[in-house]
Amino acid sequence: MSMTQNERIGQVTEQTIVIGVDIASEIHHARAFDWRGIELGKIIRFENSAEGFAELMAWIAAISARERKEHTIIGAEPTGHYWFTLAEHLRNSEVKLVLVNPHHVKKSKEMDDNHPSKNDVKDPKTIAKLVLEGRWCEPYIPQGVYAELRIAMNIRWRILREMTMAKNQVQRWLKIYFPEHKKVFGSFECVSSIAVMREAPLPCDIIALGVEGVNTVWRRKKLRAVGKKRAEMLYAAANSSVGCTDGMVAARIEHRLLLDDYETKLRQHEEIMSVVETLCEQLPEVEELLKIKGIGLVTVAGFLAETGDMRRFDSPRQIQKLAGLAITENKSGKRKGQSGISRRGRSRLRTVLFQAAISLVGKYGSSEFRELHHYYTTREKNPLKKKQSIIAVSCKLIRVFHALTIKKCAYDPVKMLADIHRNKQHKAA
Repeated sequence: MSMTQNERIGQVTEQTIVIGVDIASEIHHARAFDWRGIELGKIIRFENSAEGFAELMAWIAAISARERKEHTIIGAEPTGHYWFTLAEHLRNSEVKLVLVNPHHVKKSKEMDDNHPSKNDVKDPKTIAKLVLEGRWCEPYIPQGVYAELRIAMNIRWRILREMTMAKNQVQRWLKIYFPEHKKVFGSFECVSSIAVMREAPLPCDIIALGVEGVNTVWRRKKLRAVGKKRAEMLYAAANSSVGCTDGMVAARIEHRLLLDDYETKLRQHEEIMSVVETLCEQLPEVEELLKIKGIGLVTVAGFLAETGDMRRFDSPRQIQKLAGLAITENKSGKRKGQSGISRRGRSRLRTVLFQAAISLVGKYGSSEFRELHHYYTTREKNPLKKKQSIIAVSCKLIRVFHALTIKKCAYDPVKMLADIHRNKQHKAA
């Protein structure tokens, strides 16, 4: 449940210690303040270890006893992944951990000394003052299946990125040594292409293998989609190739290593997708979300990996804000500039939604979402551009996912188009 800024400020009372922590990779720095912003004690340095965290807790206990305080709030700046261990240590303690926006810290640090300097002594004070002003949020750390799903999908993102790099390297190699390869196969990723490249990567190797030799490679792999005609095309392309002919020994080794790397990433992707599928089977909401035509397992898993348990959101607008799809205004007085999306929040969630929206309004997507996209782009009042409409469809998808999960109802295409029907009825009236 989200809180207003007044409610967050109200959590800091006379009995509260507010501690600002500057997170680093190994050594953290902390400073303590009371509810009025008066510093309590000296700055402390502690390591990112069990001993360091014990030292921090002992320091907090000493200040609490001396100042007769009962509650403690620790504010931190989420620096990369370095804050995860501190959050895990404080999870089951009475100390509350909150996070402040790094952008706010950067903009606020000049308020005390009118100087843009950044150091380990200054930052904890800036963080604590932001906590006192209620400019913080409680971190959400997924647990159980949602934690497993987030890690699994993060692995998938990394594998896909590395797979793209491996594909680009193979394509680069082919453009140097066998540029005509693309005219024969189109893509090197097909099974018949890789089968030949394993045995005859260079044009001279294909010439030595001959048409019958190439065809034998395919027959040995039991490939029926290619035959003697394709083998003759490949042989002719190898005979007329303009590829480089120097460094053949090292080129063969490089080609083999690049293919090994690419096929390793393929196997890793299959393995992690098997894990993702198993995890999604444990979530009851997945089955209903997959009933929407154009929505696949990757979309649903990616969405839930970024949002976690959707039951923690009171409104789909909170998810929209989390994805950075909240509308930002740009106006002052009589001037009204162009609106846009905030792009603040989880960029991967925004990517998942945008790609899903494109799929939904496409040829093989959902007819009702395609109708909604057509309505957004052709309505008489305030028609949207195509990209703006995709954003609107993404927001609509958030509302649909939230409703199906919270209300546990079945997906209804007619109800999904209620906005269009309501507007048409209002116009008729």
